[in-house]
Amino acid sequence: MPKNKDLKSILIIGSGPIIIGQACEFDYSGTQALRSLREDGIETILINSNPATIMTDPSMADHVYLKPLNTKSIIEILKKHPQIDAVLPTMGGQTALNLCIEADEKGIWKDFDVKIIGVDIDAINITEDREKFKQLMGRINVPVAPAQTATSFLEGKEIAQEFGFPLVIRASFTLGGTGASFVHTEDQFDEMLQYGLEVSPIHEVLIDKALLGWKEYELELLRDKNDNVVIICSIENMDPMGIHTGDSITVAPAMTLSDVTFQKMRDLAIKMMRSIGDFAGGCNVQFAVSPDDQEDIIAVEINPRVSRSSALASKATGYPIAKIAAKLAIGYTLDELHNQITKSTSALFEPTLDYVIVKIPRWNFDKFEGSDRTLGLQMKSVGEVMGIGRSFQEALHKATQSLEIKRNGLGADGKGYTNYDVILDKLKHASWDRVFVIYDAIQLGIPLARIHEITKIDMWFLKQYEELYALEVEISKYNIDSLPKDLLLEAKQKGFADRQIAYMVGCLESQVYKKREELGINRIYKLVDTCAAEFKAETPYYYSTFEADIETKEGVRYVENDSKVSDKRKIVVLGSGPNRIGQGIEFDYCCVHGVLAAKECGYETIMINCNPETVSTDFDVSDKLYFEPVFWEHIYDIIRHEKPEGVIVQLGGQTALKLAEKLDRYGIKILGTSYKALDLAEDRGSFSRLLQENDIPYPEFGVAETADEALALADELDFPILVRPSYVLGGQGMKIVINKKDLEATVVDLLRKIPNNKLLLDHYLDGAIEAEADAICDGENVQIIGIMEHIEPCGIHSGDSNAVLPPFNLGDLVMQQIKDHTKKIALALNTVGLINIQFAIKDDKVYIIEANPRASRTVPFIAKAYGEPYVNYATKVMLREKKVTDFKFNPQLEGYAIKQPVFSFNKFPKVNKQLGPEMKSTGESILFIDSLRDDTFYELYSRRKMYLSK
Repeated sequence: MPKNKDLKSILIIGSGPIIIGQACEFDYSGTQALRSLREDGIETILINSNPATIMTDPSMADHVYLKPLNTKSIIEILKKHPQIDAVLPTMGGQTALNLCIEADEKGIWKDFDVKIIGVDIDAINITEDREKFKQLMGRINVPVAPAQTATSFLEGKEIAQEFGFPLVIRASFTLGGTGASFVHTEDQFDEMLQYGLEVSPIHEVLIDKALLGWKEYELELLRDKNDNVVIICSIENMDPMGIHTGDSITVAPAMTLSDVTFQKMRDLAIKMMRSIGDFAGGCNVQFAVSPDDQEDIIAVEINPRVSRSSALASKATGYPIAKIAAKLAIGYTLDELHNQITKSTSALFEPTLDYVIVKIPRWNFDKFEGSDRTLGLQMKSVGEVMGIGRSFQEALHKATQSLEIKRNGLGADGKGYTNYDVILDKLKHASWDRVFVIYDAIQLGIPLARIHEITKIDMWFLKQYEELYALEVEISKYNIDSLPKDLLLEAKQKGFADRQIAYMVGCLESQVYKKREELGINRIYKLVDTCAAEFKAETPYYYSTFEADIETKEGVRYVENDSKVSDKRKIVVLGSGPNRIGQGIEFDYCCVHGVLAAKECGYETIMINCNPETVSTDFDVSDKLYFEPVFWEHIYDIIRHEKPEGVIVQLGGQTALKLAEKLDRYGIKILGTSYKALDLAEDRGSFSRLLQENDIPYPEFGVAETADEALALADELDFPILVRPSYVLGGQGMKIVINKKDLEATVVDLLRKIPNNKLLLDHYLDGAIEAEADAICDGENVQIIGIMEHIEPCGIHSGDSNAVLPPFNLGDLVMQQIKDHTKKIALALNTVGLINIQFAIKDDKVYIIEANPRASRTVPFIAKAYGEPYVNYATKVMLREKKVTDFKFNPQLEGYAIKQPVFSFNKFPKVNKQLGPEMKSTGESILFIDSLRDDTFYELYSRRKMYLSK
């Protein structure tokens, strides 16, 4: 039992819908905390409004409340569960902390005799209130930048006059750096001061002297009730101060910090954590260090909760911070708990890394046309990837290969910039591609000193880049036959992909692969073990690398591989890579459920994914976790090593689906729907012909591969026309055009961005109702698991629509057509597993917009609304372990459930916020209503008219 025996029932507050600045790292930490508390026999009650997460799965907590995150919901839950002893608010990001404070101010915790654990209110207030934080740091002799707070416009102007430019404005009590900016001029200052005061919930800003060019570091700490503190991980931001850490390339452990300064930083971090309040839990501290020999340290901020960085630190070290933080919150001490990976050392043991981690954020600026793409103090990325390697260079390459932005790594793919002015401008104004532009600059011959002067990135990192480019130059002197073994091995050890090496020597990727095999240069797998192999790790969590042969005294040559292959039946689940708009946490939910269902069927489960924020990359979800890029070369090597029965691709969104063609070509079995069927549905033209053959209505269409073909088609189709590329996610590139001029511009632009694509042009059904259905099919039987009607009309992407389950306004005739078409299409596509179909309804006739024979965004929503484990059922069907008819479907829902999209437009103030066929929402929440008379429904429905053009 836990050390505090008074705690028997705990309320956990989740983080709600995913927004920029608060993503699925809190689903990961919340899930870990729930599992941790249940291990101790504690009853868990969860409030979270996000239907797409694992955290809100019925199996995760004793009671799950999918309710809006407000004090009204908190009171309802506390009345229903008078047994609740405590609330743990540190697992749900800023949202949970803010709600906890609000409930405290309203006296709710006091009224219901509920204790706050894991943090105390004073600690939150001190760390969020910039002025109080500054005063406290002064009292404990921790240096901070000169700063003052302002609660009015006039006050702000006076401070600026005193300090002089450049300055930083930070809004108090906001998330992901909202309202924060650098200002260099008076005009800028007036505008940003006004904005900062508006977005701060307490209308307060901190104005401080800008530490431009200083180096930035973070430490992750845990403390128990006996005041034991461990530092789990040091993280260095490759980008200097001035770029939000969520938008920075970060490296663990810290690379360019002297030991003396690191020890000083540790002491300051521990002092800061002990000074902000008497609580047991996790904490993240950020520091700035002067980029000179003095290495002066300044404290930037402290967050008394688990954070985005603690998810990264957990995956980087294998030390489950959230799980241990939850144990500390209920009274355990660090020395009583075990390290979860070695199972033999104590949790008071600080992790040691014998590898390097590189995190790179993933942006989606293409979804926010007209947005300011410059990186600064406000976070703009929507997800992130992590690479693990034996060197910084290998980890950096693996991270760039994980991004899924059609790059193969740094350089060596012909896609870099070559214009001197463009490169200089991109170095000056950091944007999403600066990680690549540094390489381009070196390739162009711009001196490192100049790059350093512009970017303020430490010379050590720039020299690592320079070495990579020097190796590319050396390799390019050879062809595939003459390339020496030692050079090829060095390139692989530094993370270059076979595709990049093929580009350097002018051959095919497969030839490089073959040459590697002949020379015995094979990928081997190492354990992430938290203790640099000093103790045996019990947890199968691996990354790949390349090593030179070792020769024994008997003359036997070998390479040490930590990943031992069992003789069990095994399957691989391909993860969904980094979060982005159009492919979010819902696919991680599906992957985790797929893994758990395959385990139930007796398979050994192998997960491949590179997203550090997710539950799927938790070390104890699958039987084996390969933390690797979802990139062909890496996947193929793992499959050859493990020899699974097959691979599941339909749970990992478009990321996994895109690899189906390669898997099929290499004779690797795809479990569930075949590649041929997947491809047929993705290829807009072939799919429309399938509908034609099956006598299923669809809007009049034509397929074009050039602008001329598109213009000729326009005469037959009638405007408005919907233009849709094939093989894309989240409606990427879709446009509704109303004349030939628009059509030509759209088609030319699309073919430039996605060359050789087949574009489907169809007559846009103006003012039609949109609906969608999800179903499970085993090749013979079809079970429709949910039909949803969209409140917004056809033409707004389904991910941006409010979807109502069950439909509220479709007659029997329409419903019957939807059911008939769904069954017919699922069978015609030979679906084995999940399928999602979207419909347009006009004049009581149901037309097909598209079908996706894979898990869709709406599957977790339907599963939560109806209380049924549909992904579990679908996975068992894919594995041919069960037929659809073997399950008893018994959906439970009184009233209606509405899937409500959430947008992050506040990060891009000047962007076009209009909705259309391309998806822009970053997350979603679920709302249950008893009847259509509900005020929220009425308000949503009345707004749909905004979108109707007639």
